[in-house]
Amino acid sequence: MKNFDIIVIGGGPGGYIAAIRAAQLGFNVACVDEWKNAKGGPAPGGTCTNVGCIPSKALLQSSEHFEQAGHHFAEHGIGLKDLSIDVPKMLARKDTVVKQNNDGILYLFKKNKVTFFHGRGSFAKAVEGGYEVQVSGSDQESLTAQQVIVATGSNARALPGVPFDEEQILSNDGALRIGGVPKKLGLIGSGVIGLEMGSVWRRLGAEVTILEGLPTFLGAVDEQIAREAHKAFTKQGLKIELGVKVGEVKTGKKSVSIAYTDAKGAEHKLDVDKLIISIGRVPNTIGLNAEAVGLKLDERGAIVVDDECRTNLPGVWAVGDVVRGPMLAHKAEEEGVAVAERIAGQHGHVNFNTVPWVIYTSPEIAWVGQTEQQLKAAGRAYKAGTFPFMANGRARALGDTTGMVKFLADAASDEILGVHIVGPYASELIAEAVVAMEFKASAEDIARICHAHPSLSEATKEAALAVDKRTLNF
Repeated sequence: MKNFDIIVIGGGPGGYIAAIRAAQLGFNVACVDEWKNAKGGPAPGGTCTNVGCIPSKALLQSSEHFEQAGHHFAEHGIGLKDLSIDVPKMLARKDTVVKQNNDGILYLFKKNKVTFFHGRGSFAKAVEGGYEVQVSGSDQESLTAQQVIVATGSNARALPGVPFDEEQILSNDGALRIGGVPKKLGLIGSGVIGLEMGSVWRRLGAEVTILEGLPTFLGAVDEQIAREAHKAFTKQGLKIELGVKVGEVKTGKKSVSIAYTDAKGAEHKLDVDKLIISIGRVPNTIGLNAEAVGLKLDERGAIVVDDECRTNLPGVWAVGDVVRGPMLAHKAEEEGVAVAERIAGQHGHVNFNTVPWVIYTSPEIAWVGQTEQQLKAAGRAYKAGTFPFMANGRARALGDTTGMVKFLADAASDEILGVHIVGPYASELIAEAVVAMEFKASAEDIARICHAHPSLSEATKEAALAVDKRTLNF
């Protein structure tokens, strides 16, 4: 039996960050994580590092290079002959990037004196002054601690009656390991994973069809931004069908057949080589043995927590995808830090209103705060300002002028209520809006700040100026 101040179950963004911050605060910390690499060794980092954020960005980058070389290099006077894609080499690069991140986390554990256990962590029982956690797998150990932080993440949601086989019916995991460019690729769900993976394989030559059950495209995104994105993706060659009802899915030896009804009620059949299911994720509490200690779960299997990530049990906390709120790696990180600081008697801070969202397609989509449709529904008086990248000098020089920046501000106070971007490097540009909103800035504050020229960030300044109808370059 090994004793610690804090045990963290799960080594993804929420878990490993919570463990490191707790160790920085002087606690004796253990982190338990069961993820394995191809050789069976430890691979901390959770879904994000292993089969999510990091590998998908590696493939997006590779496929973007291929698309640029095939369709845009000529504009710069760069000629290429016999362009080809080596998919196994591309996947190997992706795997290298993942391993670098895995190894980086293990290094950070060592640096911060976090004791790492490779295996599945589960509750054994409540003990005097805390809890016993059993580690099973590569490491076999019984641990005890006064405080436990659960950060076990989430799993891909399967289509009812259509289990993942990761060969033809793919989750995000299988979508990242397709060994060659499929001739025809189908996706059910037009969320983040669907659009990103669809973009990767479309760029490499696949004919991609996305079937979305909702009648609107990217319903969580500001409608004006979503329309712009839909137009761009359709122009690129992604076939997006909205308002569909998926029927029977049949798998053959080398193909998948999907029966569906379109928004007008017409019946169709889609035959593809591979099918990616991207209909959301479910909290991962399987094997946690929550019942052994009476840890309360909701009807979705998520751990029930309050606003400060406390569970119904004293000394047990939960963060990230396994609790309420957006399933985003950076949200999990912020909760992990906040919980570690709360255990130390500090006042950890997480503001859901300023958590940014990003879709890493081309164009990228990023937003923070409220959408125009949310403000209308709430009856809040607001002002809007937009600025297109086609009027931005740096965007012209990049050769990427798709999209815009949009500001929403309170009609009376001018406080920024939401910022929405579709266009180049939106994932980086949104950070300025997050900072501004965290400090309750007004659109006028951004409009008065000097931005470097030429830069994409000037579009942010111009959109803020547009709130007051005084853009300078459009």
